[in-house]
Amino acid sequence: MEKRVYTYEIIEVCLLAGKIMLESGAETYRVEDTMTRIAMSFGIDHSHSYVTPTGIIFSIDGADPAKLVRISERSTDLRKVTVVNSLSRQIASGILSPQDALTQLRQIEKERDAYPLWIQIFAAFISSGCFLIMYQGQWHDFLPACITGAVGLSGVIFLHRLLEIKFFAEFLSSVVIGLLAFLFVKIGAGHEIDKIIIGSVMPLVPGVLITNAVRDLIAGHLVSGITKGAEAFLTAFAIGTGIAVVFAFY
Repeated sequence: MEKRVYTYEIIEVCLLAGKIMLESGAETYRVEDTMTRIAMSFGIDHSHSYVTPTGIIFSIDGADPAKLVRISERSTDLRKVTVVNSLSRQIASGILSPQDALTQLRQIEKERDAYPLWIQIFAAFISSGCFLIMYQGQWHDFLPACITGAVGLSGVIFLHRLLEIKFFAEFLSSVVIGLLAFLFVKIGAGHEIDKIIIGSVMPLVPGVLITNAVRDLIAGHLVSGITKGAEAFLTAFAIGTGIAVVFAFY
């Protein structure tokens, strides 16, 4: 009985570690590798995991049934991925027991955004202007691009809380970005509307998702790679459609 409880805790540790990593934007092969290494560190040499962007199936050889964890929300929080990786190394070193690891993982899962909302918006503010300059925009469009990018990211964050389908939030935020860029050019505060829009939408571009899709495909995880690629395409399509709607009317 004690051995069964011990095995159950190990399975819970592996599943929770994989769940946190997958929800935080980790690659599929990294999640599977981390879960396998944690199981081996606790003395389970034969474990099996199957990870997709929407779920994790994990089992070990024996009488214990396979367990499934559903992944309904995904974001990008590479700090959590790093923390879980560090935790897995401590487990491999024999520093943590299954109970201690499970406690720490539950604390990590409860943590919200690594950075306050105002820092995220400020980062979008600065990066939008920098992207404008990088794409050969003029300095007199720097401030309009900063403001437009900050408003666009704010719109995505707040609309995600209201709308279950995130692509609608990205579409509406892109419409707002297009309207603001047009307004700045109309009143004379901006000059090149295309450069302002390009700089402003860059904080919304799913760069990590595209990178992970390519890495999963290279690693042979075809289902996950294609799925993440489709999600990245839909996000890019929502952004482009929102901007196209503004240009269609103006």
